[in-house]
Amino acid sequence: MVEALRVPERTNVVVIGGGIVGVVTALFLADRGIPVVLCEKGRIAGEQSSRNWGWIRKAGRDPRELQLMIESAAMWKDIAARLGEDIGYGIRGITYLAETDEDLARHEEWLESTRGFAHGSRLLSSQETDDLLKRNDRKFAGALHTASDASAEPALAVPAMARLAARQGASVLENCAVRSVERSGGKVRSVVTEHGEIACETVVLAGGVWSRTFLENLGLSLPQLAVKSSVMRTTPGPEVTAGALGAGRASLRRRQDGGYTIARSGAAEFQLVPAAFRHFRAFLPVLAERWRIMKLRVGPDFFGPLGHQRWKADETTPFEAVRVMDPTPDARLLANVLASAKSLHPRLEGLEIAETWGGLIDVMPDEVPVIDQPPGWDGLVIATGLSGHGFGIGPGVARLVLDRICGEAPMVDMAPFALSRFSGKRAKAEAVA
Repeated sequence: MVEALRVPERTNVVVIGGGIVGVVTALFLADRGIPVVLCEKGRIAGEQSSRNWGWIRKAGRDPRELQLMIESAAMWKDIAARLGEDIGYGIRGITYLAETDEDLARHEEWLESTRGFAHGSRLLSSQETDDLLKRNDRKFAGALHTASDASAEPALAVPAMARLAARQGASVLENCAVRSVERSGGKVRSVVTEHGEIACETVVLAGGVWSRTFLENLGLSLPQLAVKSSVMRTTPGPEVTAGALGAGRASLRRRQDGGYTIARSGAAEFQLVPAAFRHFRAFLPVLAERWRIMKLRVGPDFFGPLGHQRWKADETTPFEAVRVMDPTPDARLLANVLASAKSLHPRLEGLEIAETWGGLIDVMPDEVPVIDQPPGWDGLVIATGLSGHGFGIGPGVARLVLDRICGEAPMVDMAPFALSRFSGKRAKAEAVA
């Protein structure tokens, strides 16, 4: 039983979701002196914002979000300096290794497609890659290296940001699920939480994998689905590089504790819930591209918290039933990934798995976020669908939300993040069957 909280009767902005986007949005609003209440159904960064790899990267980004990531990287540096806490932040570089000439050609193609962006990435030769890794066996054809990319410890970073937001004046409420958004004449007027109603002018939905479920209950459609990723941390071992290394079979990041966070990019379970069938066609390109490494699963959650549900504002919601989504990691996959990491980097031979975990990633069909206001819902801003790229780009997304709330010109083009891109026309508030 969750102890009842006293929620404020009124504020200017209510932020739903205590992941990196919600927390930094609250921080930026508090910095401006704008009253804000952040409502998190469980604990701050309890889900994907503490379960990701900890990469803060420009390398390999979709060109549509690259400029936003460049801006976000600068924000990370500023925020980390303000925290007064060690979150493991550092500009250590991120390198995508190429095992084959074909891999290297893909990196070269990305560089060509992003000319004009100040990302600082460059191609390394096979010898330069060996020099970086302090080896001389020409294991790799080359690499895409971005010396200015950074990393941090996710489990430390976002809670520290929430504490900073609170010091700046934001009200940060854990174990406080928002059940509904109320409106009058198409304008947001309040949110109803499990602990009472909060009158407000603006609501920011930064609910991650829960966003689609929340919007469906309001009669709004969002083609967002969930994929489960499995990650491990290892026992301490020799340093291969201070930064992060990406490769098709195993990607890794050196941790503060001397171990490594290791996972396999794109190797995920596509969670089959009722919404998957409604939006299946939109996701076919992603599935076709990754069919060799992505699994389709119909599990117990088919009619569970992410399934098709309806509730009233005075009823218990899925967000209260599951405070923190904690999916079971794929042990067989992770054992294979660790073996691959040791094959790629022989110095890691003595590593053992210290901990494993699963996380649900909110994915859009084009793997680019939605940052928009649905028609007919003046004052409701959606910021979701970060598609596994959210830790690094989170502050940039929060800044675009701030720009919208304050009526300021956005720092980057907003067209790539429009909700309407999935319908080919201005999106309509549509009832979900």
